[in-house]
Amino acid sequence: MLVSTKEIAVRYAETDQMGVVYHANYLVWMEVGRTALIEDLGFSYAQMERDGIISPVLDIQASYKKPLRYGEKAIVKTWIEEYDGIRITYGYEISKEDGELAVSGFSKHACVLKDSFRPISIKKKFPTWHQAYEKEKKQPEQ
Repeated sequence: MLVSTKEIAVRYAETDQMGVVYHANYLVWMEVGRTALIEDLGFSYAQMERDGIISPVLDIQASYKKPLRYGEKAIVKTWIEEYDGIRITYGYEISKEDGELAVSGFSKHACVLKDSFRPISIKKKFPTWHQAYEKEKKQPEQ
């Protein structure tokens, strides 16, 4: 299973009145993680969009454990939790530099035609992506 890692410096604008990262910014960092994972696999989400395919969020979940603050670094780890050829679930862990878990979560996506939002089969439209996702997705524990 491939786990992509991306380091993000917490900017002042990403914090709230309490001095901690505003909760919605973790969702943005999940997107950064997804993009990094796709690139680590050798693909380009931007190119997929140019090909008329988009991947909307179907569901998203985040569990907040410890706050991150301005001046700290967030370490975003992203992997393919589940994949069935049409839907993808990405898993995330966002940690502090010392490894302490700040947020865990997942997001579920499907690939659809940009013009009609009709779902597509990744296996048929992007066979090399399909093969990579099958190879790198998390395997069930036995």
